[in-house]
This record gives sequence, structure tokens and C-alpha cells, in this order.
Amino acid sequence: MPKGSVHLTVELATLPLWAAAGVAAGLSRPTLTAFAVCYVASSLFLSPDLDLAWAGPARRWGRAGLLWRPYARAFRHRGLSHHPLWGPATRLGYLGLLGTIGWLVLLRPLGFAAPREVPWALAPAALAGVYLPSLLHVALDRMWSACRRGVSSRRG
Repeated sequence: MPKGSVHLTVELATLPLWAAAGVAAGLSRPTLTAFAVCYVASSLFLSPDLDLAWAGPARRWGRAGLLWRPYARAFRHRGLSHHPLWGPATRLGYLGLLGTIGWLVLLRPLGFAAPREVPWALAPAALAGVYLPSLLHVALDRMWSACRRGVSSRRG
């Protein structure tokens, strides 16, 4: 597998290409902003490698990285967490669960209300921003594995 820094470099290096495609497609500034913010956040903090408790993405969370240890225990590396569709869904679901628990335990008793207005029109761009870096990560892992298998089969 490529190192985490390779994944991050590829993901962030392709962001300008995706943004240019969005501009060419005529997407609005708020849509492109939602996409770019979620893309960078996903690349840095919601990598498929959160299934490794010691990996870079978990360390980027700082002390809050401890919250991802149950996730790492629940998913074996390159298993469901690396599935193109279900991997990001598991991380978003886990993050939603943590947020809900945090709100119920910490914020609700202090009188904080849940957000009333959600900009649903930006949801597709935000989801694309979360999913695309994950898809690149998984594709890079698969290409790397295929190349390694090809090299080892030629040696044998």
C-alpha cells in the first residue's frame, strides 16, 4: 500500500482539477466551496485509514483521535472501511453518532438546541467532497496492490 502521505498528496493535488471541472460545469460559488471544504476535511480527517488507530488520519485528530479507536477495532484494515460506497458511509455514520452523543450528553443539558436550518441544497456537493477523496484512496490502494501482484508474479 502507498504511504499515507502519498494518498494525501494525490488527493490534495487533484482538488484543483475537480474545482476546475466544477467551474466548467457552471457550479455556483457556494456549491464549489462546500465541495472543496468537505474534500479537504475528508482528505485530512476522514480517510479510509481511520481503521488503523495509529495512522496519520487518527493522529490528525489530536487527542480526539481516541474517539476513532472503537471504529478501528470494528473494521479490519482494507475491509468495509475501504469499500467505495460503504466506507465513507461508515465514517459519516460514526461521526454522526459521536456528534449526537456529544449533543445529548454535553450540549442539550446546557440548553443548546439542534440546528434548525440545514443547507440541504449543498448536500450533494458536500457528499461528493467526502466521497471523492475516499474513492481516490481506494483506487490508489487497488492499483498499488495490482502492480505488486504483477511484479511478484513475474519474479516467480
